[in-house]
Amino acid sequence: MSDLAHGRVKREVAVVAPTASGKSDVAMAVARATGAHIIAVDAMQVYRGMDIGTAKPSAADQAEVRHHCIDLVDPSERFTVADFKVHAASARDAADRAAAPVLLVAGTGLYLTAVIDDLQLPGEWPEVRAQLQAEPDTAVLFARLHELDPLAASRCEPSNRRRIERALEVTIGSGRQFSSFGPGTSSYPPSDVQQIGMRWPRETLSKRIEHRVHSMMAAGLLAEVRGLADRYDLSREARQALGYRELLEHLAGQISLDEAVAQIVLHTRQFAVRQERWFRRDPRIEWVTVHEDPVGEVAPRITALLR
Repeated sequence: MSDLAHGRVKREVAVVAPTASGKSDVAMAVARATGAHIIAVDAMQVYRGMDIGTAKPSAADQAEVRHHCIDLVDPSERFTVADFKVHAASARDAADRAAAPVLLVAGTGLYLTAVIDDLQLPGEWPEVRAQLQAEPDTAVLFARLHELDPLAASRCEPSNRRRIERALEVTIGSGRQFSSFGPGTSSYPPSDVQQIGMRWPRETLSKRIEHRVHSMMAAGLLAEVRGLADRYDLSREARQALGYRELLEHLAGQISLDEAVAQIVLHTRQFAVRQERWFRRDPRIEWVTVHEDPVGEVAPRITALLR
């Protein structure tokens, strides 16, 4: 059932883009102009203390504009897309009560799809998951998924360890192929949420990513990672966050700091390509190519939709 059928009449827009595209700046400009509540649709901004490396909105921005789905759990805790759906529903209800429009700022495509398309999510089988996580070779797991559920395998990047593990966990744990649980992310039904995509020329985005990584290092990312590692037994999900994984390897003496920074840049660029590939599949997204100024070139379009 659509949100409108539930009585939700306010406008909702999602701005989607790869990392380092300027989504947060656009969101702040739109929120100032419209009074919108911002819902951060980011798998890593949910963790408390992971601020610099996730490009979390500043304390000043959060004080000025109502943000949701940030700092939900400690980085020692496991957090799933099902958990995010619950928090996002509460955030949308809060905006309803405030008679405020909603701006979903999305870098994590699966989380956004789960919210706007109300994905029906299978259960969890922790013992099966633990067995899968004990296998060090992702290629072995992908081959197993291809054997058990070829359709699910065709929808996964061979390097997307978390997605492969999840598909295998459900297939093995439930006795049903993961792909049998509805159309999932391969279906694009009509939605009340208008999506605006920000797209940069590839070389320009690559330079923006490198600049942002160095800016994060200058802002104290290494100290942030060291402090989190000292304070928490970081969850497997938190440890895989871009910037944190590489600096944890540096702190463990496995690579030099220069090597860690170079790997952060490389892995972030690779991640941006995967994000863009995910979003590009959705025919409902209206794309805006950004040349110089994301706020000036994108914010007016979103503002017009929310007014």
